[in-house]
Amino acid sequence: MTTRTPWRRMALVAGLALMATACGGTTKSDVAQQTSAPAAAPASSAAADPNAPIKQGLRIAFLPKQVNNPYFTTANTQGIAATEEFGGEGKEVGPSEASASSQVSYINTLIQQKQDAIVISANDPNAVVPALKQARAAGIKVVSYDSDTAPEGRDIFVNQASAEDLGRTQVQLLAEQIGRKGKIAILSATPNATNQNTWIDFMKDELGKPEYKDMELVKIAYGNDDDQKSFTETQGLLRSYPDLAGIISPTTVGIAAAARYLSDSPHKGKVKLTGLGTPNQLRQFVKDGTIEGFELWNPGDLGYLAGYAAAALASGQITGAEGEKFKAGKLGEYTVGADGEVLLGKPTVFNKDNIDDFDF
Repeated sequence: MTTRTPWRRMALVAGLALMATACGGTTKSDVAQQTSAPAAAPASSAAADPNAPIKQGLRIAFLPKQVNNPYFTTANTQGIAATEEFGGEGKEVGPSEASASSQVSYINTLIQQKQDAIVISANDPNAVVPALKQARAAGIKVVSYDSDTAPEGRDIFVNQASAEDLGRTQVQLLAEQIGRKGKIAILSATPNATNQNTWIDFMKDELGKPEYKDMELVKIAYGNDDDQKSFTETQGLLRSYPDLAGIISPTTVGIAAAARYLSDSPHKGKVKLTGLGTPNQLRQFVKDGTIEGFELWNPGDLGYLAGYAAAALASGQITGAEGEKFKAGKLGEYTVGADGEVLLGKPTVFNKDNIDDFDF
């Protein structure tokens, strides 16, 4: 359970907010497979009414890459809390493993259940699109969050932060820590994860600048957002490149596993580690010197915003067109950007000086 004081301090720093209650998920055995062919998504002809009230009793399902992942538990807890604020009903469902097609059967079941909206973090940008088109054809609004689908699969994408900012700032953080010199590696999630690959593209572009001429990206490894595989991949990186200067892991599972390996190895403090993680999972590694600094947005706020975006769509306040505005409870007003993107805000950097100010 969090306290109010840290969250108010966090709000001043990065526009983050208080988290609430815990929630659970389902497993593959809870979902029935639907085999009918997907229909095309309908073109929206209805005009947005920003003054329309949020409909009561909206049913909104949150479909993460995988359940029992602390990051998504935090996000979906707050998403469900948002639905309760506006008189709706929220739930989390999803696969126990993050794979390209593992979410399709859940989408099919949610269509059968006639949910009002589906909020999804896509394991693969394309594998879920046929099922999501069928959902949209049935009148279900689709919000992607954290990891986008192909645009034709959703109405709105709630982006945690600018992909460019996230990719470039992770390189900048590591560069500061290693003196802009040495071999580096990236420990990613799954090879097809939309957000990971987009960030990595910007990392590569940033590394192409003259100021990073003495830094060399030698390997991109994939831990598949699995703790043990990420741990093993970290071990493999250090065996293959004993002179490695640093690792960027833009995944909460990966950075925690890498930190655990480094903290109990001769490489502790010598091989720098940064990326995306949560304060609670990495606090001990910051304090023992394994990690100097890392960054993240607030996943609770991400889920909360996605819940309100889903309600705004289902209530007709917005259609997903650029320039439309809607209110997201305690987070305030948001504007739909180009390509249906809604941006949560800037990430923040956590280090030994501020990490105890945060509790998530």
